[in-house]
Amino acid sequence: MTTTADEIRGTTHGTAPVPLSVLDLVTVGSGSTATDALRTSVALSRLAESRGFHRYWVAEHHSMPGVASTSPAVILAHLAAHTDRIRLGSGGVMLPNHAPLVIAEQFGTLEAMAPGRVDLGLGRAPGTDGATAAALRRTDRLGEGADDFPEQLAELVRFLDDDFPDGHPYRRIHAVPGPVQATSPGGVQSPHRPPVWLLGSSGFSARLAGSLGLPFAFAHHFSAQNTIPALDLYRESFRPSAALSEPYALIGVSALATEDEKEARRQITAAALNMVRLRTGRPGLVPTPEEAEAYPFSPMEREFVDSWNANVVHGTADEVRSGLDDLRKRTGADELMITSNAHSGELRLRSYELIADAYGLPTA
Repeated sequence: MTTTADEIRGTTHGTAPVPLSVLDLVTVGSGSTATDALRTSVALSRLAESRGFHRYWVAEHHSMPGVASTSPAVILAHLAAHTDRIRLGSGGVMLPNHAPLVIAEQFGTLEAMAPGRVDLGLGRAPGTDGATAAALRRTDRLGEGADDFPEQLAELVRFLDDDFPDGHPYRRIHAVPGPVQATSPGGVQSPHRPPVWLLGSSGFSARLAGSLGLPFAFAHHFSAQNTIPALDLYRESFRPSAALSEPYALIGVSALATEDEKEARRQITAAALNMVRLRTGRPGLVPTPEEAEAYPFSPMEREFVDSWNANVVHGTADEVRSGLDDLRKRTGADELMITSNAHSGELRLRSYELIADAYGLPTA
């Protein structure tokens, strides 16, 4: 049971230069609940499917009131029940927080729920602060988790493929659902296995993904200065594998389209204030634009906001399309995964509609 390039490479629709996808942080705005945010995710996944977006990923975060995506596998199971075709995946699961067997079981279960449309994106960061990571892992030796990532990855892949060698202590342990079911009397196994992606915001995962011949997803939306160096490193390091004969890289892009450029600016500034609070140890719900307008930014905070917003493609639909086209040309990315962050779910949904319209994506 292997992953093929057809399960990795996306399809381009309309006038988009590359396949377009969605990264959902399941954000919770002030005055809203996690239930509201998850309902928006269901609506957004169905919109993305109907408009020809290729895949829909959710990311693992912890201890952040404004982000409800603590359990990607649980959310993906919910979205699988409300969609039929779009690829669903993690962008990503932070592997050092989990036993590899648990992740193999979770994503084997998801693959059984939605055959042939599940991606397993993996990161080596904790997706939270150090204290929360220690609580998740039941240890304060956090450096070991990141340093051991290649070994954890290799173990996870062996569980997914059920191919530990004879004599290995895990040889008789099997991730279920998984390939072992095909070896049981009367067993029939799915021909699919979730493609493994590596995620990164620096060069470590770029080099590792390249050396293993895996697809690579780069977090341009919060590490824009490292995007081109990391993608270059990935391509230089790439070695063909059973999954891919040549590199395939997507980048996560923060983009927000509105009917009015000024409204887009108001919305992304509110999202930037949320990041200011997070970076200064005061995480909270995503504030309203009005709250951001009244907030007394210090000079240092204002500098951060300006820097953060400079990497958000925002404005009218035509302006966002132009910005995305330019970003794709500069990076050579094979796919753009768009995350639209705004205080309200309605504005997030509208942003994706406007972007789809701007590229002439299908309407059904």
